[in-house]
Amino acid sequence: MAHSLVPVLKAISDDYRLAILLTLSEESKTVVELTEHLGIAQPLVSHHLKALREASLITVTPEGRSNRYSLCCDAVSAPIQLLSRLATSSPKIQGSTHDQ
Repeated sequence: MAHSLVPVLKAISDDYRLAILLTLSEESKTVVELTEHLGIAQPLVSHHLKALREASLITVTPEGRSNRYSLCCDAVSAPIQLLSRLATSSPKIQGSTHDQ
């Protein structure tokens, strides 16, 4: 079981990939929409989308001349939405308990 989690955990351990997943937990988006929303270059977005696809965390649906990306399933959506809520509701940690 743990061995099968390693690729998923590696995929979400990157800041950009996690940001993409959090964004897609709100609604599906194209590469252009992700680029605009996240403020990062299109090649970088595409690179991270490829890694997320390879980990089976997102799906792609052709839409005209572009593709629309979304979370693969509820099994991914629910934990990502939980992480999103934690990120927006948790107070920022100012220092460690060792700083006295």
